[in-house]
Amino acid sequence: MSNSPLANAANDDHAVIAAYLERACAAQAQVADYTQEQIDDVCLSVGWEVYNDENIAELAALAVESTGMGNVSDKITKHRVKVMGVLRDIREARTVGLVERDAARGISKYAKPVGVVGALLPVTNPTATPASNGLGILKGRNAVIFAPHPRGSEASALAVEYMRRGLRRVNAPEDLVQIVSEPSIDRTNELMRQVDLVVATGGGPMVKAAYSSGTPSYGVGPGNSVQIIAEDADIADAAGKIALSKAFDYATSCSSENSIIVHESIYDAVVRRFREHESTYLVQGKEREALEAWMWRPSQKGVVGLNPEIVARSATSIAAGAGFGVPEGTRVLLVEGREPVEEDPFADEKISPVLTIYRYRAFSEGVDILTRLTDKAGTGHSCGIHTWNQDYIRHLGMVMRTSRIMVRQAQAPANGGNFFNGMPSTVTLGCGTWGGNITTENIHWKHFINLTWVSEPFEPVRPSDEEVWGEFWKRYEM
Repeated sequence: MSNSPLANAANDDHAVIAAYLERACAAQAQVADYTQEQIDDVCLSVGWEVYNDENIAELAALAVESTGMGNVSDKITKHRVKVMGVLRDIREARTVGLVERDAARGISKYAKPVGVVGALLPVTNPTATPASNGLGILKGRNAVIFAPHPRGSEASALAVEYMRRGLRRVNAPEDLVQIVSEPSIDRTNELMRQVDLVVATGGGPMVKAAYSSGTPSYGVGPGNSVQIIAEDADIADAAGKIALSKAFDYATSCSSENSIIVHESIYDAVVRRFREHESTYLVQGKEREALEAWMWRPSQKGVVGLNPEIVARSATSIAAGAGFGVPEGTRVLLVEGREPVEEDPFADEKISPVLTIYRYRAFSEGVDILTRLTDKAGTGHSCGIHTWNQDYIRHLGMVMRTSRIMVRQAQAPANGGNFFNGMPSTVTLGCGTWGGNITTENIHWKHFINLTWVSEPFEPVRPSDEEVWGEFWKRYEM
């Protein structure tokens, strides 16, 4: 065996993670036979710790202080909505024993735990993510080990401590919920190799690492949500929802709108509405050039990428960094997009309250711009439309390579489920094969159970050749 420093470090990381796994496995074994009532009490107790006002105020403040991203009031709102949304979804869900019976088909389904889940956390959401994902994982009688982003590790650790306090209240083993201290890429990679299931909420490299770990994994794809505002839209409603979504928590959400595509007949009215009623500043001319130069900067290797100094920062601070002033209270910076969109940096995901606006004439042109925007960045994630025209809605449903389409909704609060729609509540959005993921679903409690199918026989029911091919033979004169 090598005694090199690299080999010793690898061995140390393996041993550290193995110790977490040993504790997690022991804890999970203690709850593997819990009744539905017992595991529901676990979820309620843990949920309260990451929902009550005092705790989430502290979590939100620490998250902003440690990462420099987002704002406290919106993070508090996010906690309350996400945790309650998850609890709403899991409250009546059956995850123990016989959970489904189809007598006609002779099929019974029995739920079992998946085991120990390794959950990777993003720097943009270091407290709401473990709170939300953790409840869905616990609902399946599983253990979870969180791998935090280094910049968010202190806030994530506090969230985990509150969750462990909830476990103690109902005499459940605390080690059902753990967090990797002194996080590093190597330790996260080792965690992914050793657990039973990985859920990766974060950037593309993280998700690729999860899928390369050899462990079954759920990941998310890159976001670049785009909304169409059709000619029949309620302008005030659409602008209000989009501005709310874009400004919320300084656009830390991957579901925050990055671009809007507006019909030419209402384009000026939409811009005017944003400027006069939604605390939006229209960035034009030399200011647009300065903003672009500030938002996309070359790295030490000369590769141009999104400037970390603008990520999840306020509109006023971004403008100041770019060298121009905006009125006090400005929440969103609005930039007119340019063609071809493939060459316009403002067409990309911006993770900041900067919104790009495009103009279209015919609906087909709007869909073309929408498709090109999402193909450039964010394929598979989400899009939306403000319209009452069912033909438009159906067309997007038929042609868009995207996992979720929101109709007349604010994208950021809607994609991951809310009390005004039927989407499962989550902070982890699958983007299908389009986004390099295994599923298009919102990752929630159903993804953290194994199902045993029990099949009982019945009298054979086999269709005849005529029943299967009869109409086909007639159409093709066979």
